Amino acid sequence: MGKKLTSRSEDYSKWYNELVVKANLAENSGVRGCMVIKPYGFAIWEKMQAQLDKMFKETGHENAYFPLFIPKSYLSKEASHVEGFAKECAVVTHYRLKNAEDGSGIVVDEDAKLEEELIVRPTSETIIWDTYRKWIQSYRDLPILVNQWANVVRWEMRTRLFLRTAEFLWQEGHTAHATREEALEEAEQMMHVYADFVENYMGVPVIKGTKTESERFAGAEETYCIEALMQDGKALQAGTSHFLGQNFAKAFDVKFANREGKQEHVWATSWGVSTRLMGALVMTHSDDNGLVLPPKLAPIQVVIVPIYKGLEQLEAISEKVEPLVKELRSKGVSVKYDKRDTHKPGFKFNEYELKGVPVRLAIGQRDLENGTYEVARRDTLQKESVQAEDIVGKIESLLQEIQENIYQNALDYRAAHITHVDTYDEFKQVIAEKGGFVSAHWDGSIETEDKIKEETKATIRCIPWKAEEEEGKCMVTGKPSTRRVLFAKAY
Repeated sequence: MGKKLTSRSEDYSKWYNELVVKANLAENSGVRGCMVIKPYGFAIWEKMQAQLDKMFKETGHENAYFPLFIPKSYLSKEASHVEGFAKECAVVTHYRLKNAEDGSGIVVDEDAKLEEELIVRPTSETIIWDTYRKWIQSYRDLPILVNQWANVVRWEMRTRLFLRTAEFLWQEGHTAHATREEALEEAEQMMHVYADFVENYMGVPVIKGTKTESERFAGAEETYCIEALMQDGKALQAGTSHFLGQNFAKAFDVKFANREGKQEHVWATSWGVSTRLMGALVMTHSDDNGLVLPPKLAPIQVVIVPIYKGLEQLEAISEKVEPLVKELRSKGVSVKYDKRDTHKPGFKFNEYELKGVPVRLAIGQRDLENGTYEVARRDTLQKESVQAEDIVGKIESLLQEIQENIYQNALDYRAAHITHVDTYDEFKQVIAEKGGFVSAHWDGSIETEDKIKEETKATIRCIPWKAEEEEGKCMVTGKPSTRRVLFAKAY
């Protein structure tokens, strides 16, 4: 299998794009800026989705579905929200096509103009809060803890598979609460849920924190986030959770009678992660040989490749392998026995290395005679011979070991790429030459934040969660500061 990839050191961006395509995760579609997620890529997303859905339900949330189209007037009701999304919206103006009179093809029927234009959802706060007005009358109707799995459209001009596409898949939680405290607790809880998933299932270490005012979600009073660091030293926002205050409740007149019978506006949150997590997965762990997948999310955790000459040897190997496949599956291990006769073992080894299958077993005539399997682990590329009677236990321990190892590797990389600086000159040098997270004092002003972004392309990724206070001076203006924040260039 021709898998030669551009190396990460040569061109990281090209390496990423080639790997996503060659590993059969996704490809560009006929629609500019949109992608086709291929079966292998979608299988990983399905595993992510299944685990996140389980975690949402364990925290009391239910799934629902809301319309793809949003009346334009809804977006106009919350000023900062519409301002934040106005440049990214796809707009439906007509509802019918017709054949051109000159026979040149299909054209829009000008007589079929919509009375009110519809926006293809960039996010669903407005349509959902219009709905919640009908659902909520009393404190007894609260809280509402709803999530939806959906697609959204944000009209991106510069796209990259998984990381930034005009249409992408995600989940969006939208909750309604009787008190400010309850809504804040919900928003914080979901940040922790996301961090738990990304670290313990994706194997990607994250830093929890809050966004600055200029980086908050449009219409939010507070945005909580988890930030990850990719192998090229750039940050990636892996998930966000927003405390919306009463902004959307006021915009859509969503009130409830409290326990004293007085009318109050409802308190709100929203939160989401998207197929951007697929990009984070690829960029955090993978190497110049292909994908490196965490066992907990790998569609195939173990692949078994027979090495044989003739049908008789294959039948003997299959007789040995098939009970092992059955036993592994009974233990919840996803396993593939690849006995295709259309490809040679070397091709298969390359294929599964490229696809990031965590554990590969090979078994040939000599292994049959010796009662062994050759075991190769994808993360370190190490191989060893294991006795057949020990193989199940070895695989179980190896899957756990690989999961822990790739997380630790990513954690070590991040630790080596968090740099404390005190001067702006030092900051600019680190951003330009080393990359990674830079911890520095900032005076809290949008003007200083904008200056840093304009001059270095670095942004404040987050104000770290519950960071210790530390007296200092802003590296740019010299004004007093009480804590460090994290800067980085980002995707």
